[in-house]
Amino acid sequence: GASKWDVREKVWDYLEASGLADFPRPVHRRIPNFKGSRQACCSIKELDVFNRASEIKVDPDKPLEGVRLAALQARKTLLVPTPRLRTGLFNKIVPPSGATKEILRICATSQGIKDYSVPVGLDGKARVDLVVVGSVAVSEKGWRIGKGEGYADMEYAMMVSMGAVQADTPVITIVHDCQVIDIAEELLDDHDLTVDYILTPTRTIKTNCKRPKPQGIIWHKVSYEMLEKIPILKSLRYREKQTGKDVTLQGEHSDLANANTPAALNEKAMAENASPQAAMDSAQIGQHYVESDSISPRLEGSGMITTVYVGNIPPSVRVSELKCALREFHATPLRLNWQGAQHRAFLDYKDKATAESAVSSLKGLSLGGNTLRVELAKNQRNKGQVEINSQK
Repeated sequence: GASKWDVREKVWDYLEASGLADFPRPVHRRIPNFKGSRQACCSIKELDVFNRASEIKVDPDKPLEGVRLAALQARKTLLVPTPRLRTGLFNKIVPPSGATKEILRICATSQGIKDYSVPVGLDGKARVDLVVVGSVAVSEKGWRIGKGEGYADMEYAMMVSMGAVQADTPVITIVHDCQVIDIAEELLDDHDLTVDYILTPTRTIKTNCKRPKPQGIIWHKVSYEMLEKIPILKSLRYREKQTGKDVTLQGEHSDLANANTPAALNEKAMAENASPQAAMDSAQIGQHYVESDSISPRLEGSGMITTVYVGNIPPSVRVSELKCALREFHATPLRLNWQGAQHRAFLDYKDKATAESAVSSLKGLSLGGNTLRVELAKNQRNKGQVEINSQK
C-alpha cells in the first residue's frame, strides 16, 4: 500500500500539474497554498465553533492567512506557534490599538507574525477554544497527513500537556477539494492529530471523527535530537517527571534501568548531600546560600570559570528545586550561589563552553509558574565571582 510520503507526493504533484498551486511555489515539502484558500478560510465565519471561540490557535502556514485575519477582525485572541518551536510554544498576535483593516491584514501575514507578536510562556495560562491546522491531505473521516515534520502533532500534544486544550476542543483544517482523499487507517499512528471540520473552497465537512486525539506527549517517541531542537519540551518533560509520569525518551532505558549507572549514582549522592534545611532556610529567610563541588585551586584561580545568571525565580521556589532541575538537564555547576530574596541565582562553570551549553540546555525552563531568565552573567570576574549587593 501507499505510504504517507507517497500520499504527500501525489497531492503536491497534482496541485502543481493542475495549476492549483499558489505562492509560495513549489508546494512540495510545504503545507501547500492553493488557489481559493482565502474563500475556504472565509467560510470559518459561518461555524458556531468559531463564533463561540475567544482564543484561537492557528498555524503560520500561508493558506491559513485568511483564518488569522478573520480571528483578528473578530477581535479574538490569536495564538500562532513559534517557528519550529525554537523559543517557546506560542506567540500572541497583538495588533496596535486602533489598527486599520490594512494593519490587521499585515498582522495575519508571516511578516506580521514577526512584527506584531509577543511570546507566551508555559506560565501564560493559554486556554485555546479552537485549533486550526494546515494539512497536505485529509480524509472525510478526519484523518490527516501533514508535511512530515510532526510539528502540528507535537504542538497539539504540548498544548494537552500544559492544559491549553481539552479533549473536546475542535480542530479545523483548510484544504483544496483535491486534498480531501481516502486515507488508509493503517497509515495513522497514535500521535497523529485528527480533525473535526474540513473547509474547502466549495464545502464544509463535519467529520464526526471517532478516533481519539493525542492524550499528551508520547515521550518514548521523542528523540534526544527533538528535545534539543525544542527547548520548551525540556520544561514540559521536567514538569511531567515531577508528577510521576514515565518520561523515558526514544532509545533511552527507563529510570529504573539507569538507576545504578555512575551518572545516576552521582546524581543520587548529590541529592542526598544537599541540605534541605539549608535550602529551605535560604529561600524563606532570603540569606545567600552557596554550594560548591570540589574545585581545584589551580582551576579556580585560572580565571577560566564562567558564570551563568538565572533570574525571574518565583519566591515559592527553593534552591533544592533549582538543583534538581540542573541535574535533570545535565547542567550541574561547580558552584551555585543562591539569592532567593533577589529572585536570582548564579552558577559557576569550569569554562565558557560549558556555561554556554548550560544556557542552551536551560533555555525555556519553567519553575513555580515562571519561565526563568537564563544567560551568561554580564559581570564576569576572576574566579567566576559576580558583583552582588551586600545584604543589609
